Amino acid sequence: MHLNHRIEKVFPCLQWIKGYQYSHFTSDLIAALIVTIMLIPQSLAYALLAGVPPQLGLYASILPLMVYAVFGTSRTLSVGPVAIASLMTAAAIQNLGIENQVDYVNAAIMLAFLSGVFLVLMGFLKLGFLANFLSHPVVSGFITASGIIIGLSQFRHIIGIKASGDNLLELVETLLANIGSANTATMMLGIPVLLFLFWARSGLLSLLRYYSAPQKLIKLLPKVAPVLAVILTCILAYQFNLEASGLALVGEIPRGLPSFALPVFSNVSWIDFIVPAIFISIIGYVESVSIGRTLGAKRRQKVDSNQELIGLGTANIASAYSGGIPVTGGIGRSIVNFNSGAETPLAGFLAAIGIALAAMTLTGLLSYLPTATLAATIIVAVSNLIDFSILKKTWNYSRSDFTAVLLTIVITLLAGVEGGVLSGVGISIFLHLYKTTKPHIAEVGQIAGTEHYRNVYRHKVITYPEIMTLRIDESLYFPNTSYLEDQILQRIAERKDLKHIVLMCPAINEIDISALEILESINQYLSELDIGFHFSEVKGPVMDNLKKSDFLEHLNGKVFLSQHQAIEAILQKKYQKAKEKPEFTDFQI
Repeated sequence: MHLNHRIEKVFPCLQWIKGYQYSHFTSDLIAALIVTIMLIPQSLAYALLAGVPPQLGLYASILPLMVYAVFGTSRTLSVGPVAIASLMTAAAIQNLGIENQVDYVNAAIMLAFLSGVFLVLMGFLKLGFLANFLSHPVVSGFITASGIIIGLSQFRHIIGIKASGDNLLELVETLLANIGSANTATMMLGIPVLLFLFWARSGLLSLLRYYSAPQKLIKLLPKVAPVLAVILTCILAYQFNLEASGLALVGEIPRGLPSFALPVFSNVSWIDFIVPAIFISIIGYVESVSIGRTLGAKRRQKVDSNQELIGLGTANIASAYSGGIPVTGGIGRSIVNFNSGAETPLAGFLAAIGIALAAMTLTGLLSYLPTATLAATIIVAVSNLIDFSILKKTWNYSRSDFTAVLLTIVITLLAGVEGGVLSGVGISIFLHLYKTTKPHIAEVGQIAGTEHYRNVYRHKVITYPEIMTLRIDESLYFPNTSYLEDQILQRIAERKDLKHIVLMCPAINEIDISALEILESINQYLSELDIGFHFSEVKGPVMDNLKKSDFLEHLNGKVFLSQHQAIEAILQKKYQKAKEKPEFTDFQI
């Protein structure tokens, strides 16, 4: 049994295969058909965004889906090329100054391979927790800014001009400089397609509901709108020879399946790709796990963070081995896969087969596909990523989080995606450190008639002038103990009649050696002032560590099991003859 469990941990597919039913296959097949239809134009579009030939997008949507079905733990996550990873791929290669097409393609494949190796290594080392250092609001800010950059970068294909740049300023500058050379044929096709795709997301739904269309048709048609746009514009481009009028086409796409080989490491310095590959993999992993957990929670299905590292890592290695670009879990396709009724990862496996069939049969027709159509597909897709509501949400909830999100958006827009990733990581870590260096410290008192102790500024409580209890709502370690010391010294200076200080410790999970030294210093100082220094509600593991030192031997007070016991013991000792009348603090908000 133990061996079977270990095998299932390595190959999560065995868990859902055991209980697989015929009804599941029907649901998976329907979902696969819908996702396949959606993935064909998306795969081509994201290859365009990454700056590689369109077939690489198709290749990245075949073998990676199959491999993830074996090693991934999410039942409905759909893996493949996505907008953010494609943009980061293009930015990384351009920053390295690679212009030769062969070397450019090899570099994109290498990024997929290195990203996969990094993710798998993290998975084997159980380092999934490291992704938690990227706060979700910061990631949302990065994705919003990246969505703006992506959408703006594709606008040049909509109007048929040349423009470049990997940040907002460069893109706006080059677009304005070249807008006078816009191509009429491209605009006459690109702008209507863009408007149609935006309309299909909401207007088409309303129209179908108005005419009481079948529910399945209402769900399906908006999702296949990009395919309708691809078919129609291919026909128009062929029928009216629009290429002769300056309309850019995808061109010939090699028919058939990819050849299998690893990237060539001798052409370029692969060391230069390590940092970009790490960035791509981290951002992709954070979003994938977030999507997987969200969809899994709706069906009470668990997603294993560390196994997801291996699942996404092997998918990227598979993409590189089959000549594809970096892949990760896509928000749009995963939601479509989920809403279409996918029960297991077999839906992704079947979708991969559908993409493979398309690569073998439809590439000739796709050679007439206008790049303006793909650009419109990208713009509409990334519009879902742009979410400025995170600014309002964080402003209302936490000003520090709002500042972090705003800084991430601004830096990403001005410095590009790599600068945005660096700033996002740095801001997330700084935000964590800043919050932990100033732990919440509440002065508490007893709620009358109970043994409960609450914040004196939030509740009407009993306090005593010679006793002060401070509740520490954070573990004590080197960055924050000086803050605790300052708070205690400040209160001592304000309260001349203070005789006892009790640290209430229910939230303290750890006291490191630096914190222990500060506590020893505080104890020594309070001893000289003849002020008792006590502890209450200390957790077992923390007490075990304190016993390993001589701190408890030199402590001028005591350690109590509960806060109520501490107050009762101090009062009994201090006021044996006549207890001083307790005073009530005013209730404040």
